[in-house]
Amino acid sequence: MPVLIVVPARVGSTRLPNKPLQLLGGAPLVARVVERAQRVPGVDRLVVATDAEAVVAALEPLGVESVMTRRELASGTDRVAAVAARAEFAGYDVVVNIQGDEPFLPLEAGAGAIDRVQRGDAIGTAAAPLDPALRDDPARVKVVCDDRGRALYFSRHPIPYLRDPESATTTWWQHLGIYAYRRDALLRLADLPPSPLERAESLEQLRALEAGMVIGVTLLDRPAMPGIDTPADLAAAEARWLDHAEAPR
Repeated sequence: MPVLIVVPARVGSTRLPNKPLQLLGGAPLVARVVERAQRVPGVDRLVVATDAEAVVAALEPLGVESVMTRRELASGTDRVAAVAARAEFAGYDVVVNIQGDEPFLPLEAGAGAIDRVQRGDAIGTAAAPLDPALRDDPARVKVVCDDRGRALYFSRHPIPYLRDPESATTTWWQHLGIYAYRRDALLRLADLPPSPLERAESLEQLRALEAGMVIGVTLLDRPAMPGIDTPADLAAAEARWLDHAEAPR
């Protein structure tokens, strides 16, 4: 099953303007994400999907393939689907969306998400153990799964809810910013309107669950670093970057 990675890079973020071009370790953030994505095993091709010529220009000296997509596309999923729908990408059975703000994405998350699709799930993703002290942070999306590793629900609230915290124990799982799709599932998802749960939580993956699509979740054995959404996140990422000769494994 040939695998295509698409990194969506939109410059219109309200919380961190020009996010893909912000510098991390002296290079544009989108370039750092690409460096990370290139290390995911089993990938045949990688492209960046963007709405800005400035992103294309920043990546050109690095030899990174870019595709221009319409600025009015509502989400990264729509941007990735627009690439997958092009004739030149029709031969890729698995399409992977690595969000353009995930320079520290664990490589096993990428490999695991792809493996879930290759083993039959419509969509594959990954989650990592979450520090209980962070469970109430709405920016940390939580997921609960069944005993086959298939997502039951995603939420910005802490799930599961502990009715009796003194006697119950659980692990909260933080959803990571990666999706692998069967190509047909991705194109179907992009054609669906936003769903009620998606609108309520502002989480696109709930559209897939409401449509009956199976989302397989690879559970990692260690916490993962968060994505970059705000200037504070970027400052923290820069500090982390300076602590390592390269991005964390």
